[in-house]
Amino acid sequence: MTVCFIGAGPGDPDLVTMRGLSRIREADIIVYAGSLVNPALLEHARRGAEVLDSASMTLEQVTDVYRRHAAEPGLIARLHTGDPSIYGAVQEQIDFCRGAGISIEVVPGVSSVSAAAAALEQELTLPGISQTVILSRAAGRTPVPAGEDLVRVAATGSTLALFLSVQRMGEVAETLMTALPADTPVAVVYRASWPEQTILRGTLSTIAAGVREAGIDRQAVVIVGRVLAGAYERSRLYDPGFSHGFRRGSVTGAEGEVGRAGGDDGGKDDADGVGEDADARGREDR
Repeated sequence: MTVCFIGAGPGDPDLVTMRGLSRIREADIIVYAGSLVNPALLEHARRGAEVLDSASMTLEQVTDVYRRHAAEPGLIARLHTGDPSIYGAVQEQIDFCRGAGISIEVVPGVSSVSAAAAALEQELTLPGISQTVILSRAAGRTPVPAGEDLVRVAATGSTLALFLSVQRMGEVAETLMTALPADTPVAVVYRASWPEQTILRGTLSTIAAGVREAGIDRQAVVIVGRVLAGAYERSRLYDPGFSHGFRRGSVTGAEGEVGRAGGDDGGKDDADGVGEDADARGREDR
């Protein structure tokens, strides 16, 4: 038996990958996080497949399913919300399978942070504003390691995407304001890509009241940073004056232009296979 850990996406069943959907259709057993995974995905299960909801199960009960079926042929599809690599609680399951000699596969999924950015119609890495995104969370019943507290990560000036934190929005905002200005833009996306998706916008000084009024206390991604403010530098990748491995720039260009409509690729000088060679060519041609 192979255990396939599948990123089931943020909610909308259309956002599961083709490979993930294929594994769901092939599976003999499906174990899914019923509190988070859209049950519409189960409509793709083949007839006769055993379906188990892990919402009320412990790690030991889940891994016992793997153990009991280890010697059988076939596939167990383990559905986790979003992408399993981010707050997915999958590593302990993967390590169990390795220790038990059970073959595994991991299928990535669309994270809720990607769905939140899509809902906001917002790039999270903008030239001249932020080229770093930090995925983190507020400390709660699960603590964060020393050195990863919100004050330290906020002090970098990076775009913050906070999971599992909206239920402490007031405390989170107060903490972040010790490192960031009170007018720093914030967006909260509740159940990104679900029919009941809700978007709240504000600043560090106002967002807690909005969250409280909306009654949002779970299943939301909090985006914090100046990328939400509007102004940024134009991307060099598509600037007429910027040379890279696939295009020689002109002598004159629009490099340095600032505006809401300009930056469609976030300064990805080295993206899409362009790499260091393009950056070198760009320097040579300028």
